[in-house]
Amino acid sequence: MCKRALHYPQVETPPPQPFLKSLKNTLNEILFADDPFRKIRNESKTSKKIELVLRHVFPILEWARGYNLNYLKSDVISGITIASLAIPQGISYAQLANLPPILGLYSSFVPPMVYAIMGSSKDLAVGTVAVASLLTAAMLGKEVSAVENPKLYLHLAFTATFFAGLMQTCLGLLRLGFLVEILSHAAIIGFMAGAATVVCLQQLKGLLGLSHFTHSTDVVSVLRSIFSQSHMSKKRPKLFWISAMAPLVSVIFGSLFVYFLHAQFHGIQIIGELKKGINPPSITHLVFTSPYVTLALKTGIITGVLALAEGIAVGRSFAMYKNYNIDGNKEMIAFGMMNIFGSFSSCYLTTGPFSRSAVNYNAGCKTAVSNVVMAVAVAVTLLFLTPLFFYTPLVVLSSIIIAAMLGLVDYEAAMHLWKLDKFDFFVCLSAFLGVVFGTIEIGLILSVGISVLRLLLFVGRPKIYLMGKIQNTEIFRNIEQYPQATTLSGLIILHIDGPIYFANSSYLRDRIGRWIDEEEEKLGKSEENSLQYIILDLSAVGNIDTSGISMLEEVNKILGRRDLKLVIANPGAELMKKLSKSKFIETIGKDWIHLTVAEAVTACDYMLHTAKPDSPEKISGVPEFNNV
Repeated sequence: MCKRALHYPQVETPPPQPFLKSLKNTLNEILFADDPFRKIRNESKTSKKIELVLRHVFPILEWARGYNLNYLKSDVISGITIASLAIPQGISYAQLANLPPILGLYSSFVPPMVYAIMGSSKDLAVGTVAVASLLTAAMLGKEVSAVENPKLYLHLAFTATFFAGLMQTCLGLLRLGFLVEILSHAAIIGFMAGAATVVCLQQLKGLLGLSHFTHSTDVVSVLRSIFSQSHMSKKRPKLFWISAMAPLVSVIFGSLFVYFLHAQFHGIQIIGELKKGINPPSITHLVFTSPYVTLALKTGIITGVLALAEGIAVGRSFAMYKNYNIDGNKEMIAFGMMNIFGSFSSCYLTTGPFSRSAVNYNAGCKTAVSNVVMAVAVAVTLLFLTPLFFYTPLVVLSSIIIAAMLGLVDYEAAMHLWKLDKFDFFVCLSAFLGVVFGTIEIGLILSVGISVLRLLLFVGRPKIYLMGKIQNTEIFRNIEQYPQATTLSGLIILHIDGPIYFANSSYLRDRIGRWIDEEEEKLGKSEENSLQYIILDLSAVGNIDTSGISMLEEVNKILGRRDLKLVIANPGAELMKKLSKSKFIETIGKDWIHLTVAEAVTACDYMLHTAKPDSPEKISGVPEFNNV
């Protein structure tokens, strides 16, 4: 006790660091108490933080500082170019959604302005899309008729757009964009092709001049509706052959043709009157009462997810071409806000369509200002030019939609899937057939369901294969991939290619047991060649849960009863942490955990020739793991 007292003084002194910090603060208070710039400096730090937040939420504040006249020239040209496509497409897609044609123009005014402020893509051109328009008509039309109750149908379309925007914004704020990627590439190819086929079939009403047409989207109902009205084929207008390669030119010439010769073509259906003026407010028209709120919510979520998947995919594609990055979470927030504000101003669902974005890209756009120019052009049209669309024939709008949809039937991508991955092709084909012969919802459910099923199969059935040594090296590889790799006597090396979870732990336990049984049958009963060590290569196991740890413990017990020893090779940091906390390392012994497969093989080979498996000795040259 006396010696202890000599080394530890009776009076404890505070550590020097807090004392120096306190002294520094006191001196600052004394020396700078009357500093007139102190408040300014504090306010400057706060303003910088606010500026960083604003620049994160509004990317326009980032790129606007370097904006110049050359950029403006390119954006003006691009904006006018995409406006010439947006105007006829907007009217056409609104017709496809069973909405007033003027809503297609409204939807090309407010949402592009919002996206220009909040979006991070330089090339994305905002507007309505055919697939979402068709899906809106199909889902809302099941319970509310756009003909018998157009006012309620219109208000539900606004409400569905609001819910879609709210869902998109929440996904972005919560950084849950991975949920959108449940739709695999193969599923999107099949779904888009099926939807494009259905859209083209729906346009036969306008092309053939049919007055009565089915509201169903499947091919059987559409063909039945066409053949049941074959007696009306005499009314088929001459404008059937107008090309839709240049949409605006087609609209102009089609309108002029009908205007000057309409007396001779009474069977031609036209748009009719479009109201002048900028978007009227629609915030008071949103429907939040039962039973229709459920319909609007369901429609908004499904169409919103599809629009989000398409818009982000298109934005990333063009960003890759120009070698810049876009933030997926920012994009989701931008899409969400433009649809929320759009639902308040008589717009329906918008996103970044591929066709319009491709035109914007090829026209040489530099920034999102091209969306502003397009919105201004649409505003001028709404204020002054809408009467000119009175005589626009519906057959031209149908041709525009068909021309746009044909590009979505990517048969080359489908053939590539067949060559590359038969399961992906099956996903693609299922989505296509579900949309064409069923409904849009059936196709969507099939594509998502099969994609999720495959994901579960990947998680529930991870690859596990036997490894062998490549001669004259210390490299170990899959013996199926490398036939020259040879197995070693007395041990087998099994590589687990994936995380170990509750969903696959039973499968892995059984699979390891089968590998051991097969190997023992090959070796026979000879003691010289008998199997003694099982090395598990866990280099690809990124994580493990409690079920996985229990599986390893069971495997260790089973091997112990069969006089076999479990050896772990190359576990990751997260894996080691959990194995240490679960006391699994203490159970098998830290000497049986190795950095690499080669070191594990060296240790096992040493033990095979010098000692029994249950009494490991220190092996020189083999480093130990830090279990903590």
